[in-house]
Amino acid sequence: MENLDYEEFVFVEESDIHGKGIFISTDIPRGKKILSIKGELIDGNECMRREDEEDNVYIFWNYEDMYIDTAMTDKIKYINHNCDFNCDIVDEKKNGLKLIAYKDIKAGEELTIDYGYEDIYEECSCNLCINEIE
Repeated sequence: MENLDYEEFVFVEESDIHGKGIFISTDIPRGKKILSIKGELIDGNECMRREDEEDNVYIFWNYEDMYIDTAMTDKIKYINHNCDFNCDIVDEKKNGLKLIAYKDIKAGEELTIDYGYEDIYEECSCNLCINEIE
């Protein structure tokens, strides 16, 4: 299972967090690559235009002033935020970005990341944020 391609085990379904989410149908050990983040490569100006004019929230920062728009993808665009995330996004050398397991993940779990921008924490209703409020 060392070189297992986990992307084939990723699927989309309704999420308890928000709308649709991406889930995994097999266990994944911490540190393993789950999938490559691919999409249209755009610059910072186009990123801002799409966010402002199109309300596009499917854009990942890649490097320098370049971004990956994943709006036309069938899986990664559905990844939801969770402060207690189980995945992370890291550089895949010059090939863009990849989603990796931040901790051991069990089959059936929703894959989540920390979106990492301030406004998300005001809206977040994950268990960590709900318990902070109480």
